[in-house]
Amino acid sequence: MIKHGTPTKWNWIVLYPEGLILGKHSDIGAYTLIVAKHGVIVEENVQIGSHCSIYSHSTIDDKKGRVILKRNCRIGTHSSVMPGVVVGEGAVVGAHSFVNKDVPANTVVAGVPAKPLKKLNDR
Repeated sequence: MIKHGTPTKWNWIVLYPEGLILGKHSDIGAYTLIVAKHGVIVEENVQIGSHCSIYSHSTIDDKKGRVILKRNCRIGTHSSVMPGVVVGEGAVVGAHSFVNKDVPANTVVAGVPAKPLKKLNDR
């Protein structure tokens, strides 16, 4: 059971766990924070690196919106995903990236803010 603000046994934290949908075979790295107040969907086989932040609500500009991490996408360590973003199926977010816009399926993005670097072949 995931409790609000309490580290899981894997050392990641969810605020508003009632807003989190976690798909099978997904992996969330240690010290990751998920703020699911307005909904976070992590589909199947998603990998989230350590020290990431996934926000469905931003306290800086009060932006709100469901975050969706589609099947088989990967989020590199120390990355942030902002409210309302959809990371497409099979997409890859490079380490230390700031994702404030949707990421198309099978696309590699990286940077601050994250920009497309290359398209991957459909698997």
